[in-house]
Amino acid sequence: MNREQIKTLGELKKSGYKRKSVKEEIRENLIRKLGTNQTTFSKIIGYEDSVIPDTERALLSRHNILFLGLRGQAKTRMARQMVELMDEYIPIVAGSEVNDDPLYPISKFAKDQIEEKGDATPISWLNRSERYGEKLATPDVSVADLIGDIDPIKAANLRLNFADERVIHFGIIPKSNRGIFVINEIPDLQARIQVALFNILEEGDIQIRGFKLRMPLDILFVFTANPEDYTNRGSIVTPLKDRIESQILTHYPKSIEHSLAITEQEAEILDEQKNRVRISDLVKRLIEQVAFEARTSEFVDKKSGVSARLTIAAFENAVSAAERRAIINKEKETQVWISDLVGIIPSITGKIELVYEGEQEGPYQVAFNLLEKAFRSQFVNYFPNPEQLKKRKPSEKEENPFRSIIVWFDKGNQLNLFFNSKDDEKIQQLYKVDGLHPLIKKYFKHSSEKETALLMEFVLHGLSAYSMISKKIVEGRIEFKDLIGSMVNLGPGSYSSDQDFEENDFN
Repeated sequence: MNREQIKTLGELKKSGYKRKSVKEEIRENLIRKLGTNQTTFSKIIGYEDSVIPDTERALLSRHNILFLGLRGQAKTRMARQMVELMDEYIPIVAGSEVNDDPLYPISKFAKDQIEEKGDATPISWLNRSERYGEKLATPDVSVADLIGDIDPIKAANLRLNFADERVIHFGIIPKSNRGIFVINEIPDLQARIQVALFNILEEGDIQIRGFKLRMPLDILFVFTANPEDYTNRGSIVTPLKDRIESQILTHYPKSIEHSLAITEQEAEILDEQKNRVRISDLVKRLIEQVAFEARTSEFVDKKSGVSARLTIAAFENAVSAAERRAIINKEKETQVWISDLVGIIPSITGKIELVYEGEQEGPYQVAFNLLEKAFRSQFVNYFPNPEQLKKRKPSEKEENPFRSIIVWFDKGNQLNLFFNSKDDEKIQQLYKVDGLHPLIKKYFKHSSEKETALLMEFVLHGLSAYSMISKKIVEGRIEFKDLIGSMVNLGPGSYSSDQDFEENDFN
């Protein structure tokens, strides 16, 4: 069917065009894609064995869908990609507000056009990108917004009385006829507005200010909701929920690998940043681990969730922290050091909702603690577990691999790593610690100089996280020293595991 040659109803009939509902259309295209092993939902990572198969089954069943999950779980992205499962173009009666099918008109406008002009009725073609409607449910959304209302201006201009159907101004749902319509955060919609959706879902009837119109709308409805909404802000009224045939539960990435892939895909890093800043796999994993720690933290509201946007923003901030330091030091290239991760704290505080205990701790304290827990969790993937070494009996002969490092600090030595120091200066500082370089070479024989230095710094942060040495953040630097001495000599303006700190300590 060559759409460019079909401009009238008569030509459409001769072409052999057959009417399909939008759900049948999506079903047929989905069957074709599945049969040829094509990707149905692209750039959706971690849902391959869960959400995507559930969604495909719902679409094959021609169901309306509710995506239920916490924030940042790609619910809206899933809905928007369904557009790609529709036909590229469909014919409509030219000028129709509700995308009337020329062979099955539902509006008075289209019916009058066809009655007056017959096979000469003009036809236009609608691209699938124009067949998608989306509305964020907010308390101020009205029935008029969604379904329609009487338009007094139209009545006056056309000199019609209010009993004439032509005075109706259609809302966003009728205008989405023959397409996909998404309502995000449906529980936020007032109950009386949700009630107005009943007949549309069940019977196709719409009622506007006394006009009861038999308009069998052809729409695939997709709703999204956060479980938190059911208790904090509202709920989906039971009769409406009963009419949504498939409820699909979304989830956060179940593995670090999936989380890494999502961040890599979504983070917006400029080419000039990529050329100047290298970010190691270790640092990437530490950033992702922060989100995993936040989702299980007693200080973070689990009902609110921790979006994947946290790690995306943190990744971008980590790169920018290294870039800023390189610019200040006039270095052509650098890497993201562990100490640069202090720069991701603002990305954490803005992306987590705290419970009462967390509010008492303070957002920056909680964010820093999450970072420390990330060090602790990832450390054992690279080095022996310090906790197990602590529990080991004195009679066991195996040497503690961290002993030389701890002894160096116990002798009264301390190490200051400034946030804005040059790479070479930082490396020189790290080499001062006895046993630090040999430790890295024992476990990572083939690491480069920069990789070795990064691992050396990581060991210090890891030992601090396991309370084997002390770490303080004070006046633009991180200070490592022995644990006992730090407890005795803790000074003003510094941070340790048992003292709060302020945001300006990072600046």
